[in-house]
Amino acid sequence: MILADLLAQADHYKLVKGSDKIEISDLVYDSRKVKKDCLFVCVVGSRMDSHDFIEEAVAKGAAAIVMEREREVTADVTVILTESSKRLLSYMSAAYFGYPSRSLTTIAITGTKGKTTTAYMIKELLEASGKTTGIIGTMGAGYRDVVIETHNTTPESYEIQKLFREMADAGVTHVVMEVSSQAYLTHRVAGMKFDYGIFTNLSPDHIGEGEHKDFAEYLYCKSQLFQNCRIGIVNRDDRYAEEILQGHTCEVRTFAVNQMADIRADKVECCRKPGFIGIRFQVDGAYQMELEVGCMGRFNVWNTLAALSVAALLDVKADVIKQVMYHIAVRGRVEPIHISDQFHLIIDYAHNAVSAESLLTTMREYQPKRLVAVFGAGGNRSKLRRYDMGEIAGRYADLSVLTADNPRFEKVEDIIADIEIGIKKTDGAYIKIPNRREAIRYVIEHAEEGDMIALFGKGHEDYQEIEGVRYPFDERVVIAEIVEELKGNMI
Repeated sequence: MILADLLAQADHYKLVKGSDKIEISDLVYDSRKVKKDCLFVCVVGSRMDSHDFIEEAVAKGAAAIVMEREREVTADVTVILTESSKRLLSYMSAAYFGYPSRSLTTIAITGTKGKTTTAYMIKELLEASGKTTGIIGTMGAGYRDVVIETHNTTPESYEIQKLFREMADAGVTHVVMEVSSQAYLTHRVAGMKFDYGIFTNLSPDHIGEGEHKDFAEYLYCKSQLFQNCRIGIVNRDDRYAEEILQGHTCEVRTFAVNQMADIRADKVECCRKPGFIGIRFQVDGAYQMELEVGCMGRFNVWNTLAALSVAALLDVKADVIKQVMYHIAVRGRVEPIHISDQFHLIIDYAHNAVSAESLLTTMREYQPKRLVAVFGAGGNRSKLRRYDMGEIAGRYADLSVLTADNPRFEKVEDIIADIEIGIKKTDGAYIKIPNRREAIRYVIEHAEEGDMIALFGKGHEDYQEIEGVRYPFDERVVIAEIVEELKGNMI
């Protein structure tokens, strides 16, 4: 593509050397991927400044350089100076891939919690109503039968536009994506206009070195979505709802529990019966119905309302919603695994004290005979996290089974010993089974009628990381194998 065409929609740049009439073969921001006639975009990271690799990029054949720190370039290449290389990269990436979002209906979700669950709910609802839908988020990207690993909740702008292009070419019509505050802070979605923007909730998070300097900046970055979407959908119950909408340029729709909104819920209750565990509530506003949702926890009422808000705008029928939401199960997010009518087994990604407490208190609401927690902690991570998780489990669970998570370069026994320090501050009963497969087998084999068992820490992961190697370990597969082994010996 001609450089001038790549820059057609961009702003905040200056051509300081060479010509914008040259042809560019690709956009590259990793010096290891430089190829002949590419445009090398210099970005400043927390660990590396790619301005240091300009000479190497030129030697490899880069035809143009984008920089945000002035450096002398003597070679015969085009040089562009900008305030933010990543911002310019976002605009150029959209142009390079032919503005693919123009042929897609785009749905962006921001908030501290609930993004992944809400995104998955929306995808399932749209797919069930005949709309071919892609997804981009914490658990990777996917469309049709294609699954793509990503390294951030919101990938870099080049990867986003590349995914959009692939999806559009594959016949995808709708895309649901999680948009993190970091995505706006680092300009990964600069210049992108979404059809729908959703705000789930806000609480202090991602504040500190290498992330947001304070809560005000965190909130501001979240709020940017509502200056860059056509219709904004906001959780009216959240204390920061009005601040999120400051300066908004979009049409606004709302959802809430027990107060007026475009879509609202009341009569919320936890629901547990053979083969089903979740929530039940009355929906009013854009839809009128009683709804049973196969996701545990009252917090999932808000996630469901967010998904229904999009569904209403895209004309998803009530009977489709009832069918989809009854059977909904979000991978690794309070995910029920049905293996018996006598007890319930849950997989969740909870891997710190806050999320573990949220999970266990949620499960307590369902009044189990026993609440059994199976968990470990990641190796080469904070010991304080282990102490806190142990204390939380000891306080809320009737029995804790301490086992392996991703030990990385530590010994499982040492990690368990740290968890014990926390659990010993309580009266909680516990046992130690370092092998995670054997721990899962133990709780299934010894389950009692009315039990609720939580396997947490791994969630959607399908591996265990030991001594720098990732070994296959999908808890769903492990559970299925154990159930097969125990045939005839389970309640």
